[in-house]
Amino acid sequence: MSVQPSTVPPPDPFRPHLSLVPSPRPRPVRTLVTLGDSTAAGLGDPLPGGGWRGFPVLLADALGARLVNPAVTGARMADVRGAQLPVALAAEPDVAVIFVGMNDTLRSDFDPVRLRGDLATTVGALRAAGAHVLLMRYHDHTRVFPLPGPLRRALWRRVVALNLAVDAVVADAGAGVGVLDLDGLPGGYEPAAWAIDRLHPSELGHRILAGGLAALLVGAGFAVPAQVSLQCGGGREVTGLHRAAWLVFKGVPWLVRRGRDLGPVIVQGLVGELRAGLTGRC
Repeated sequence: MSVQPSTVPPPDPFRPHLSLVPSPRPRPVRTLVTLGDSTAAGLGDPLPGGGWRGFPVLLADALGARLVNPAVTGARMADVRGAQLPVALAAEPDVAVIFVGMNDTLRSDFDPVRLRGDLATTVGALRAAGAHVLLMRYHDHTRVFPLPGPLRRALWRRVVALNLAVDAVVADAGAGVGVLDLDGLPGGYEPAAWAIDRLHPSELGHRILAGGLAALLVGAGFAVPAQVSLQCGGGREVTGLHRAAWLVFKGVPWLVRRGRDLGPVIVQGLVGELRAGLTGRC
């Protein structure tokens, strides 16, 4: 009996093959934890009945997740490691967002090496617990809060050092860590994105943050059932009276407190600028 030649053509190695394996379904986020300072606590996005909302609530709503938020005003990197991390681990989060570091740059004892160590410990513990971790690379805040030249340059150097510490922790951690670059967020430097004090995001700014974090989670394979709207709503209207009250009761006292720490920073900045001028360094 003769064998008829096959009429099926040989496979073409350059032709893409159709796969019958379905794409993995996005993972739900059941518990979201946000750790950090006043921005993570929601400052800048006040609620009509009092208190703050901020990007943690907006992101949790978009995820349909339970929110655990131990963030507090004034927190530094060491505070997150020492006081907030145990709360986060106890919540068994699927996703943890860390928003902290700018308060460190405003203190006279700023230490990027110690800061990196605290952040690495926090990230490592969260990753070991199975959480996907989101970090921030920080923006040039002097574009939002104008300062004299020497102080502006001194603080910007500290922000650069903070970002380098974040980069190093991310490189060491490997998979399971995402980074939101605040300097590249669309609309992030617009005046409307900032609150009265120009130190915290406004409602719009918090919405921009929540949208950026949601996009990172989609890219990491998580389900984000609802969209974060950039249309403001649900927050408290900020009036001229609110602005005046903030200046009297919050703004001036804050400047006095920070002046005690920023005095040495100003001196360090002036000395650095003098040295740079003498050596011709940029």
